[in-house]
Amino acid sequence: MDEDFYYSLPTQEIFDDIKQSAINIWKTYDDRFGYATEKIDRIKDLENISGNDMYMVKMFDHDNELKLLSTVRLETQDWILEKLKI
Repeated sequence: MDEDFYYSLPTQEIFDDIKQSAINIWKTYDDRFGYATEKIDRIKDLENISGNDMYMVKMFDHDNELKLLSTVRLETQDWILEKLKI
């Protein structure tokens, strides 16, 4: 797999799955200082353009990346895991 795949677009369904799962995870954070709101605001209006799918994934530390993977559909998991191999 070449690095061009990393910037290839997922289907809209995969993109929306990543986005919704990421937002749901950020909503579990303590928002006392606006940290979660800041993260959600960064991704809520993202469009399915080059790199935005992985931008949302890489906003998380490793543990939360795993949490994200556990909440998305199997097709989305496969997409993310393929891109993480690069």
